Amino acid sequence: MERAEKKQFESNRLGKRLKSMLKVDFRRMFTTPLFYIMTGICLVIPILILVMTTMMDGTVTVDPNTGVETTMEAFENTWQIIGSVSGESAGMDMSLTGMCNINLLYFLVAVLVCLFVAGDFRSGYAKNLFAVRSKKGDYVASKTLVGFTGGAFMLLAFFAGTMLGGAISGLSFDMGTAGAGGIVMCMLSKLFLVAVFVPIYVLMSVIGKQKLWLSLLCSLCVGMLFFTIVPMMTPLNSTILNVVMCLAGGVLFSMGMGAVSNKVLGKTSLV
Repeated sequence: MERAEKKQFESNRLGKRLKSMLKVDFRRMFTTPLFYIMTGICLVIPILILVMTTMMDGTVTVDPNTGVETTMEAFENTWQIIGSVSGESAGMDMSLTGMCNINLLYFLVAVLVCLFVAGDFRSGYAKNLFAVRSKKGDYVASKTLVGFTGGAFMLLAFFAGTMLGGAISGLSFDMGTAGAGGIVMCMLSKLFLVAVFVPIYVLMSVIGKQKLWLSLLCSLCVGMLFFTIVPMMTPLNSTILNVVMCLAGGVLFSMGMGAVSNKVLGKTSLV
């Protein structure tokens, strides 16, 4: 009986500690200019891409060395910047329209997470936090949840920018074979896929600590290895299966990478 009560007491303490840390981190996230700058960038990028590529559609450039002509091709419709229907294009489309799309956002999330965590170590906040016996696992969980939330807002900002950019550039909003349901599932899949990348960036950040350049370099390099799965896992005609797989991947990566991050914090210096 006493053992059960002690276990329940420890569980309640754990929940209170994590809740307290989340409250602080969310307040810091939503009161820092960094979050609003990154979200604003995500809003503006699709507008610029859609408007500029539409204006330059059909423009021919000639390589002065080889004489090879290259014709600029714009997006055929607004949804193309969100993704492509599975089977219509290869996983690694190296064209301008294939590379300049919402998938770039996963690298911007790396910048947000690395700056946020590096700020903790540079300011001495992390050192002071652990000095009062705060659990390192709580810290990792809090940063992962806050990073995921920030990434979700950035994703929604990109989607809003896509709507504005499509309207300004006069591109079609025809959903084609994907349909409204497919686009909703596509966005949900991309949202849950953020939970795969954020734990990786948190791990790289606790490795780099106050060395922001190291955290960013490692995050971007590792992110590149997983980047190819994004178009394959989140096509424009996604189904509930894509959503479930991305959700499962997010949960597994959050738990696995979180455990590794906890070990790194426990085995290395905090400065």
